[in-house]
Amino acid sequence: MNKDLLKMGCSVGIANVVMQGKWKFAIIHFLSEDTMRFGELCRALPNIRQGYLTQQLRELEKDGLVHREVYKQVPPKVEYSLTEIGREFLSVTKAMDEWGKKYIKLLEKTFDGKDE
Repeated sequence: MNKDLLKMGCSVGIANVVMQGKWKFAIIHFLSEDTMRFGELCRALPNIRQGYLTQQLRELEKDGLVHREVYKQVPPKVEYSLTEIGREFLSVTKAMDEWGKKYIKLLEKTFDGKDE
């Protein structure tokens, strides 16, 4: 895990830093459904560059949210899954989903019939 996060001293700031990255929430979402291999994640996220997916997975692994299991076989097999603390983050994404749906309704009500 990232020891430097301890120096921050702000729990909301720490959560923000850990989840920075365009694709981390989507990665967490897909891994919440099942353990996945790298290729499966690539297919689930077709607009992400493979190098960026690798970077995001490494950061999530370093921060303890994702577990990377390497199987010693040919060809190599690697699977990704959520750790316990990663699964606990799902309550955050659920709350964000609920808030987002309410906010969408507000936007639709505000801009109904207006082209802006």
